[in-house]
Amino acid sequence: MKVAHLSSAHNRYDTRIFLKMCKSLSANYYKVYLVIADGKGDEINSGVTILDTGANKGGRINRMSKTVSKIFKKAKELDVDIYHLHDPELIPVGLKLKKLGKKIIFDAHEDLPNQILSKPYLNKFSKKILSKIIKIYQFYSLPKFDAIVAATPDINDKLSKINPKTININNYALLNELRNSYRWIEKKNEAIYLGFISKIRGITQLISSLNYTKNIRLNLVGIFNDKNLKQNLKQSTTWKRVNEYGFLDRKKVNEVLANSKVGVVTFLPEPNHINAQPNKIFEYMSAGLPIVCSNFLLWKKIIENNNCGICVDPLNVKDIGKAIQFFIDNPIKAEQMGRNGRKAIEQTYNWSIEEKKLLELYKSILK
Repeated sequence: MKVAHLSSAHNRYDTRIFLKMCKSLSANYYKVYLVIADGKGDEINSGVTILDTGANKGGRINRMSKTVSKIFKKAKELDVDIYHLHDPELIPVGLKLKKLGKKIIFDAHEDLPNQILSKPYLNKFSKKILSKIIKIYQFYSLPKFDAIVAATPDINDKLSKINPKTININNYALLNELRNSYRWIEKKNEAIYLGFISKIRGITQLISSLNYTKNIRLNLVGIFNDKNLKQNLKQSTTWKRVNEYGFLDRKKVNEVLANSKVGVVTFLPEPNHINAQPNKIFEYMSAGLPIVCSNFLLWKKIIENNNCGICVDPLNVKDIGKAIQFFIDNPIKAEQMGRNGRKAIEQTYNWSIEEKKLLELYKSILK
């Protein structure tokens, strides 16, 4: 059976889309296409045929018009059995394909109405109006699709009221991808932040928290969403203790994780963050690192129930710094918490469990 995953905004090796979903389907005898828009050309990787519609060079508006049109054209040409959409701007593409009699899955990575409320480039009035418009549009469009995939339980609860054919497939870790054999004594006195870097993800507070640590460096692995933010942070006195890696492939990500002693994910309390389940939480756990994270209720449940980290107020730079320092000063406790996190991944928070849900969903749609 032929299936196509479509994305206008994600990179071709996105963890959820390519490494987990596409590779899982390919390994289970589906002919898998991944249609993206990054300008890096076509290729076949791990049995997945990646088709590039060309890089977006005109900003957000251009991406939502010209890029989306190119993806629809390519999707129509493929004529596959199931189309799996990964970006909200592709919902109109799904509706057009549905009119052609196609099977459509929409994958809700984020709580879109709440995500809009966290957009820094919109004013407060625009956020509220746009968020309400998107809620109405979801009620109109999502019931027309054959299934909705929700990345978190909270999104699942909300969207299942719109479309009862909604299933929660979590962003749990690939079981052995980030496992390493480094002994704790071989690690460096380094903390790591992995992922997209932005103001609302707490980067300003994290850099400032280094004032409350000693003999510790911070590994930043990811891309800044704002060049001005990056330049401003570079002026801070603590920036000299930052190892800025930029974007790394998964092999190099694993190397940096293996050298680090603590993973940090201190997102600010924005509407879209409170009930999110960031990849990096499970990636840190998979790599056997203790975690310093925001004290949101859902996150505390994961971290404290598995005794694998410390939850802090993400706005309190002193608390963030003290929590990072605790793990450096207490290696036995840090290593044990890292083991606890790894054990939780092996027992509960791993992709093999979620993969079964994905495969069952595809079988049910094809029936």
